[in-house]
Amino acid sequence: MKTIKIIPILTILILSMSFGCAQETEELTIEKVDYVGFAELSDSLIAYREKRLIDENTFNTYRKDTKTIILDTRSKKAFDEIHIKGAVHLNFSDFTEEKLKTVIPDNTTRILIYCNNNFDSKKPSLLDKSFRLALNIPTFINLYGYGYKNIYELEGYLKEEETKIPLEVKTEK
Repeated sequence: MKTIKIIPILTILILSMSFGCAQETEELTIEKVDYVGFAELSDSLIAYREKRLIDENTFNTYRKDTKTIILDTRSKKAFDEIHIKGAVHLNFSDFTEEKLKTVIPDNTTRILIYCNNNFDSKKPSLLDKSFRLALNIPTFINLYGYGYKNIYELEGYLKEEETKIPLEVKTEK
């Protein structure tokens, strides 16, 4: 007898939940991921980015300009272990319009970017990534997408011990 009384109650409960879910799905949903738009932006930047690749000497010249920022978007741990002298850190996964504006308030500022794949090093924080997935590429695309157009990317593969670009290395105590 108790089983029979529970079945109608469960049926009513399930139907009411279904009705509630149906109402929720009718609400407007906003798409927050646009892969096609990202792919189109990426494709549109191929020639532009190619003109913004700079060698070690040009990078060194630009980095001395007070209106230039060197942006390191690797992990905080990697940044703390080794980075280009004078670089500021903003983890790539933390890119938002607000956070970028705190680091780079003026979107006309010259921005220099680099990643692990620019340096031949034995340090774990500079080990190479797959060359198709080098952090420079999405960093460039995202900065441009957020309205920062004055971006230059370090080109080449430099030996850590031989580069003319000054590196700050965490020393073991």
